[in-house]
Amino acid sequence: MLNKLFVVCALLSVVACKAHKQLVVNKPDNTPVRTPSPALTKLDAIRAAQLNFTTFSGRAKAKMQINNSSNDVTLNIRINHGQKIWVSITAIAGIEVARATITPDSILAVNKLQGLYLRQPFSYIYKYASHQLDYRSIEALLIGNAMPQLLNDHVKLQADSANVVLNGSLEELLFKLVVGPDMKAKSTNLSDGDAGQTMEVDNSVFMPVANRVVPSQIDINSTAGTRKIRISMHYIKQDFDLPLEYPFSIPDSYEPAR
Repeated sequence: MLNKLFVVCALLSVVACKAHKQLVVNKPDNTPVRTPSPALTKLDAIRAAQLNFTTFSGRAKAKMQINNSSNDVTLNIRINHGQKIWVSITAIAGIEVARATITPDSILAVNKLQGLYLRQPFSYIYKYASHQLDYRSIEALLIGNAMPQLLNDHVKLQADSANVVLNGSLEELLFKLVVGPDMKAKSTNLSDGDAGQTMEVDNSVFMPVANRVVPSQIDINSTAGTRKIRISMHYIKQDFDLPLEYPFSIPDSYEPAR
C-alpha cells in the first residue's frame, strides 16, 4: 500500500512540473452508479442521530424494583465511552448505599450498608439478561441511544404513523425498535422465549442538552425467569464531554457477596 502511495505522489509531481504539456483525459465511466435503497438511507439517518460523546455524567431520581422490593434512590452515573460505567446509588437520606463500575470485561460493586462486595466477569449480567446484551448495549440504554447491534443492515424497517419500526433477530433474541420522527429511539423490546427473558425500554420527555437531544425519562423492565427488575429513571442533570473521575475501592473489611 505504501509503495502505491509513493507511485501516486511521484506521478502527481510529474504532472505538476509538466503542466504545459497536454494531458490525456479519460472518458467518463458510463457504468451506472447504484443508489442506496430507501431502507438503508433511513437506517443511516437513524445511526447518524445517535448520541456521540466522550464522557457522560447524569443524576437521576429513580424507583428501583427488584422482585417485590422497591426503593426510591438517586443515581449518579458517569460514563467513559467504550471503557467504563460508574454508578453511585444514594438513598433518600443522602447516604450512599452502593457503588459499581462496569467495564467491557468486568463488574465490580460494593454494598456499603452490609459491607459486601461483588467481583465478577461481565458475563455475570447474563443471569438477568440475554447474552446479546453487551457493554455497548448498557451504555446505549443509559443515555437513550438505540442498541448498536439492532441497527444492522439486515433489519426490517416499516412505517408506523410518524414512527419507524425496526424488527429483526440476533440469533434466538427477537427485537422490535421504535424510532420517532427525530430518528431517536422511543422504545426497545427484546425477547428470548427459550430462555424466558424479556426486556422493555421506553424513552420519553426529550429535551436539549449541550447541543444534543436526549430523553430525560427512561423506563427499563427486565424479566429473567423468576427475577424481575424495573428501573424508572428521571434525569435531573446531564452533561457531556466533561473531565470525570471514577473513584472505586473495596475496603479490606468487606466480605464477598454470596
